[in-house]
Formats: sequence, structure tokens, C-alpha cells
Amino acid sequence: MNASPMLTPQNEAERLDALKRYNILDTLPEQVFDDATALVSYICGTPIAYISFIDENRQWFKSKIGFDVSEVPREITLSRYTIMDSKLVEIPDTLLNERFKDDPNVTDGYKIRFYVGMPITTPDGYVIGVLCAVDHEPRQLNDNQRNALNIVARHVINTLELGRKNKELAKQKKIADRAVAAKENFLANMSHEIRTPLNAVIGFTELLFETSLDEQQKDFLKDVQIAGENLLVIVNDILDLSKIESGSIALEQKPFELKSALKHVYDLLKVKVHEAVDFNLFLDAELPEIISGDQGRLNQIMVNLAGNALKFTMEGEVTISVKRIAETDDSHQIRFSVKDTGIGISQKNLDTIFGRFTQAEESTTRKFGGTGLGLNIVKQLVQLHDSDIHVKSREGSGSEFYFTVSYKKASLDAKIPEDKLVNDLGMLHILLFEDNYLNQKLAQNVVEGFGFHIDIAENGDKGIELLSAGQYDVVLMDLQMPVRDGFLTTKYIRQEMKSSIPIIAMTAHSLAGEHNRCMEAGMDNYMSKPFKQRELLEAIKTVMQKNADS
Repeated sequence: MNASPMLTPQNEAERLDALKRYNILDTLPEQVFDDATALVSYICGTPIAYISFIDENRQWFKSKIGFDVSEVPREITLSRYTIMDSKLVEIPDTLLNERFKDDPNVTDGYKIRFYVGMPITTPDGYVIGVLCAVDHEPRQLNDNQRNALNIVARHVINTLELGRKNKELAKQKKIADRAVAAKENFLANMSHEIRTPLNAVIGFTELLFETSLDEQQKDFLKDVQIAGENLLVIVNDILDLSKIESGSIALEQKPFELKSALKHVYDLLKVKVHEAVDFNLFLDAELPEIISGDQGRLNQIMVNLAGNALKFTMEGEVTISVKRIAETDDSHQIRFSVKDTGIGISQKNLDTIFGRFTQAEESTTRKFGGTGLGLNIVKQLVQLHDSDIHVKSREGSGSEFYFTVSYKKASLDAKIPEDKLVNDLGMLHILLFEDNYLNQKLAQNVVEGFGFHIDIAENGDKGIELLSAGQYDVVLMDLQMPVRDGFLTTKYIRQEMKSSIPIIAMTAHSLAGEHNRCMEAGMDNYMSKPFKQRELLEAIKTVMQKNADS
């Protein structure tokens, strides 16, 4: 008997497009679909059940019970009728149905006497497949069974939708990951290209201050130093955002002198104060002398807040106030406030000032400068301290920014790092890996100023050659070099030369995760450029002590 002609829905092209977006055809078996098929067989009490999808030419079975065929031509399947409608198709006895009684699947083949097909319909109304139950005996479903089949069909399409959305999310994640990688690569290159010359500018400025200068030269040099440090602040703001976003900033827990730290912030900023502005620092008499926490991040917060206040205050006063407001057995609750009589912030802009690249008014950037990143970073750093920053302000009448942080108590005899380190290491032999001429010259002057001897290699291979031929105490390793970069060079020193010489990474990148990458590569310490003389000497002392203890 000839098969009936293939039936085609009016929206066939759109229906096929809807089917293709799920990428379900010719996929491997999945338990969720097999469970649904088993449930259909149980609900209907039939020996045969299946979940199938119908494309241009075939009915393909995603899951099945009672037969072994994986697909059949579309023109011979009973389900070709089901996809023509969105309602359940039920044939209690195929031999009594005019459409089905002469079908080859009824008179021969599977000898189907009972058929029920529930369309699998997409949320936008396209029938892409059929959920079916088949028996060799006539039968009749009740309303509960029909409702149950409808529920199972909805479960199948929901499963398909979830899979499609997960694939789309995975695709979007790949795109986002590529964007993040591109951003990090851009930040790395930008950091290196800016920090490398900044390292020379700030470093040589520091060396020049140690020479004989007249007052005018000192004044000019101070202007150069301030300009360099202002540029460094902008670079650090951008890099700090990257670090915070990646979750790679962890607060240190080290003892430090709170009052000294705050006085340092005050002294650092008072050189920028306008003549018509009184700059004050009020420290509560009950403030603890020593607390445990992250002095560097506190300095960053206070410099940002007080620096902003000074920038936007042309006359009047700017006041830093710090007060202990509570105490427990192991902590101090300390309130920090920066208050000014500056231009203030309008009420409509109070909710947006902590946003990224945001300043209170568009004219603010033109008149006062800045990136609009400072307050966003302050907010995130305060949140890292498990606190929130608040602001009270009125346009034309000044502002107050304040927050409260709980600091752990520290022993009064806790060891506080000295401001100036003295070289008590004797004559050390330093090997510097550095390709930039200005940075070579700077490092040479600084290291020789410590009383050490230094040799310089302009690339990794040259440095390995020097290290193989001579005796050195410490390696200063630039990460970005021609021929062989700092990571590959360190790997060679550790694995091929079997050397345990202390290696200090010196990088102009200073990006999120780079410190860990250096440690994993086998380096012993890490410092970013531009560096201060004190920081370098401290890093050398740290690795030498670590090496002596091991």
C-alpha cells in the first residue's frame, strides 16, 4: 500500500527554524528525556512510548521504549498528523478511524491499534516534535491521563528551553571572558608602557633630592615629583578597579601606628592646600596607638577623600576627624570623617557620586580634573572592610564623607616596620634582569647607593649566562624582556640550573593576579614599578632572611 503524501504545516519554514535553535537532533541519550518517556508509558499503560522531533525528512527519536528504530521517514509516521495542530491527537482504535485504518503502521509493521500524540510546542507556538504512547490494543484515556501528558510535554519543552538558554549563557560567557582577557591585556600593556618611564621619572627625582640643590631647584623638583605621583595615582586607580573586580585584593592584617599613619596622610596633602583654606587633623585622645589592619588601604581611602575635599574647596576649611566610638575585648570601632566647606553636591547627584567614571557635574572634570574613579574605589575598599561609606552634602555648603571600621587590637609591643631601613646586609652581589636603559641606570644608582655590587643583563639569556659564570646573592627580575621573559627565565633558573637564589619580580604591570603568578613561577618576592628605595631594600632584606631561614 502506498504511503500517504507528506503533510506540511503552513508555517513549516518557521517551525524548522524553531527546531534548529535547540540543537537537539542526533544528540546522545539523556536521562531527563528517558525518564519522561518512561513516565508517558506509565501514565498511558502502553508498551510503547517515545519523544521524537520531526525535521524536513524524518521523525527522529530522542528517547523511546518498546522498539529499537532511531528514525523513520517523515511521510510514513503517524505523527505527521500531530504536528499539524497544537492539540492532543488521540486514536482509541485505529481500525475504526478513516484516516488511520489503512495506514501501513496499522495494517502491517507495528500493527498500531491505539495512538496518542501530544505536540511538543515551543513558547512561541511552533510544534517541533511529538510525545507519543502506542499500544497494540485499543484503549481510551481519561481526563487525568490527558492532563498528565500535557504536563510531561511542558516539562520536555522547558528542558529544551533550559538547555538552549544554558548554551546561550555559555556562549555569552565565552564572549565576556574574551572581553575580560582583552581588557586585561590592554591594562597590562598600558600599565607597562606608562609605569616604565614613570619608574625612571620618580626614581631619579628621589635620587636628585639626595644631591646638593638650591631652593629654586628643590621647588622645581618637587613640582616634577608631584606631577609624577599624580599620574601614578590615575594609573593605580584603573589597575585597582581591575584587582577589585577580579576579587584579588585581600586586606592585610599587620600592626601599624594609627596616629602616625593619619599624620602621614595629613603631611602628604597639606602641600596642596590653597592659601584660603584651613586644613585640620583632629585625632581623638582615646584613639589606640597601635591597631592591626591594612595601613596601605586606609591611606588610600583617606588620601582620596581628603584630596577630593581639598580639590573642591577654594576657601574655608577641610577637616579630617578620627574618633574611637566603641571598644570590645579584641577590637576598636573607629569612625573616620572628612568634612569640607567646598562646592558641595546637589541632592539629585548624591546617589550617583560613587559610580564609576562619575563626577557630580559635567563641568567638574573640566574645572578640577580627575578620572571619576576615586570615590568608586573608596566605596569598594570600605566595603572590603565590611563597612559602608556615607555622605552628607548640600550644594554650595560643603560635604562630609564618613565611615566606621572595626580594627583588631594589636599588642603595644608589636613590631612596627621602620620608616628608614639601614643596610645591615654587608656587600651583596645583585644581578639585575632589565632591558630598559633608564631603568637599568636607575636601579644601578639605587643598588650601589645601598652599598651593593650590581651586574646588569638586558635579556633573560644574557642573565642566565652571567648567573652561570658568577656568584650572586639576589636576582632582580623584570618580567617583560626580549628573547626570554621573566617567567621563562625564572623557570629555567629553578628547573634547569637547580638554583634556589632569591628572585624578586620587578614589574611595571601590577595587575590583578600577577603577584600569585610570580610566586607560582618560583619567584620569592614581588614589587611594582615605580618603586621607592626603601621598598626595594626592604624586599631584598626579606628574601635574604627567608633564604637564611630555609
